[in-house]
Amino acid sequence: MLKVKVCAIFLISSLLFAATAAAQNTKSLKTIIVDAGHGGKDFGAHGGYEGGMNSYEKNVTLAISNKLVAELKRQLPDVKIIPTRTTDIYQSPPEKADIANENKGDLFICIHADAVALQTGRRQIGTRQETRYKVTGKKKKRKKTPYTVTVPVYEYYKIGSKRSGTSVWLFAAHKTSEKLKALMKNGEEMEVETDNDSTYNSINFADPEYRMMAQVHASRYQQKSIKLAGLVDDEIDKTDRAALGINQRQKGIWVLQATNMPAILVETGFITNHDDERYLNSDKGQQEIAECIAKAVKRYKEQLESNKGNAVPAVEDKAEQKVLKEATTSKYSATDRN
Repeated sequence: MLKVKVCAIFLISSLLFAATAAAQNTKSLKTIIVDAGHGGKDFGAHGGYEGGMNSYEKNVTLAISNKLVAELKRQLPDVKIIPTRTTDIYQSPPEKADIANENKGDLFICIHADAVALQTGRRQIGTRQETRYKVTGKKKKRKKTPYTVTVPVYEYYKIGSKRSGTSVWLFAAHKTSEKLKALMKNGEEMEVETDNDSTYNSINFADPEYRMMAQVHASRYQQKSIKLAGLVDDEIDKTDRAALGINQRQKGIWVLQATNMPAILVETGFITNHDDERYLNSDKGQQEIAECIAKAVKRYKEQLESNKGNAVPAVEDKAEQKVLKEATTSKYSATDRN
């Protein structure tokens, strides 16, 4: 029993070391996936307010994504840049994630345009004559006397939002199921190197303690996602645009949850805001957004390849120690199964 326990501890320790080594040895950024949000029958948000351009998110994201692809190729000629779409076609979120995972991307950047629910306003545009009736008398002697009144005529319209600016979004850290599915999608086993003992040369992610290892892996993607998100926000802040910081939706975002790599989503601006919509539809605005993201990615790559960039934050070490402790004392440990 003691021997089995020691083997379990050694195996899980080795797996943690393998996950750490894999993360630390990522010294190059080889493939970047750029996703233009929405497309085809999925129009996305709409600038359908009074005085708006009546533009659709799917067109804005495609234009910015195409410029971002070109800018990344210019600034990072040694990196493979793969767009999920270059034309107006529909792709489901799982399809987009599959493209990223199948191409073994090292980074996933999703482009979107934000929106808020619009308020409805009304104004008087004229008057009209309306016939009404005055009722007098009781029962059979009741009499209706017509008379005419002047009533206002209103028109209703949507009011553009005041909210503007660019924000960066991450996958919900507490929603790990889809991220883990992505890690395990190509099979339930992952080969590892553990000396010459072939008995423990693979990880079966169907086992709960190994699933913990995937959680460590997912955590490392999150750390890198946060790093890139901060750099994008910093580059946006250098422009005249409002940088709205790093955000996280409680319900999560599919393409960020299910991609087996660091991933961010950039809400480039509010298509329901008068100034933002015009900015997002202009060549100047699209190019500026593309250049900001590309500069951030270049900085991310440089940090990743430098000694400083490869350093593992202390918080990650503590997290790994916690996972190791939980794994070796788990009710699902190898000791209990044997």
